[in-house]
Amino acid sequence: MIIRSKAPLRLGLAGGGTDIAAYYNLYGGYVLNATIDLYAYCSIEPLDNGRIIFQAADINAQEEFDSRSRLERSTLLPLHRGVYNRIVSDYCGGKPLSFKMTTFSDAPAGSGLGSSSTMVVAMVKAFVEWLNLPLGEYDIADLAYRVERIDLGLTGGKQDQYAATFGGFNFMEFFENEKVIVNPLRLKRWIRNELEVSLVLYYTGVSRESSNIINEQIEHARRGDNKNIEGMHEMKRQAVLMKEALLKGDFKSFSLCLLHGWAAKKNAAASITNSFLNELYQYVLDNGAESAKISGAGGGGFMMIYTNPCNRIKLIRALKEKEGMVLTPSFTEIGTQAWTIYHP
Repeated sequence: MIIRSKAPLRLGLAGGGTDIAAYYNLYGGYVLNATIDLYAYCSIEPLDNGRIIFQAADINAQEEFDSRSRLERSTLLPLHRGVYNRIVSDYCGGKPLSFKMTTFSDAPAGSGLGSSSTMVVAMVKAFVEWLNLPLGEYDIADLAYRVERIDLGLTGGKQDQYAATFGGFNFMEFFENEKVIVNPLRLKRWIRNELEVSLVLYYTGVSRESSNIINEQIEHARRGDNKNIEGMHEMKRQAVLMKEALLKGDFKSFSLCLLHGWAAKKNAAASITNSFLNELYQYVLDNGAESAKISGAGGGGFMMIYTNPCNRIKLIRALKEKEGMVLTPSFTEIGTQAWTIYHP
């Protein structure tokens, strides 16, 4: 028997950063995102030899040790250990499990597409399938958040876990006391198609450590720095305006929201952009783009570019002249999934 799962990566369209606890606990956060056809994958093969094997195929990392109730912290595969510890503690009564877990992702860590949190969701979903755990979508997303942010102490926001779990286009609201509301958007098919053919993803080739950027935003929120907090407020406002633009199919307004949202995001933390990204931003505008933003916390990773579909090929050709990777993803409607193979 083998249990497999996958969870979709997401594009943060607007409001990213307002899903940080230091901000939403004071002001409330709004985020608009959508999942795409890039995934994090997990496979679990139960064993009967009292061993645990973790294998991250995409980064060529592996750990193997005797099964036990709690695994100590490690810098090699901390997410794998964190998920295991939480599952055994909360749902197995401390009884150790024996299995081989293999994971890999379609996007590198630091891509700005929520790859780390999406991987945690995929791992949690695999355990839910294997152990038949009574966890719904909100439960899975919350558990994944707690593993990363509380158990492992990894800095970050909250949108990624919910995007990967629910899938599709969602307008998310974050409030104090860990209250989260996920509002699925029912976009007309032509609107989805038009947006899909208007977007280009460009991997800058610069992986960034999002925690450094987020820590800067957290510090600004705690101190109440006016310029930075106003930037966060504006990002939240643009999320609302972009939601309305998408529902109406108003792509001129969508593009303006993307522009204004990026401008506001740069005010939230100095490390969100740099001279390389500023030059790249101007380059895409000079070659057919109408607006763009760096996905995720900023500082590197993927740039999400909006263009007139008739200019898309011109833009792609220009980007291929630079070092990096061009993607034209499709949107997905379904969140994390899991299935069991009984006769592999």
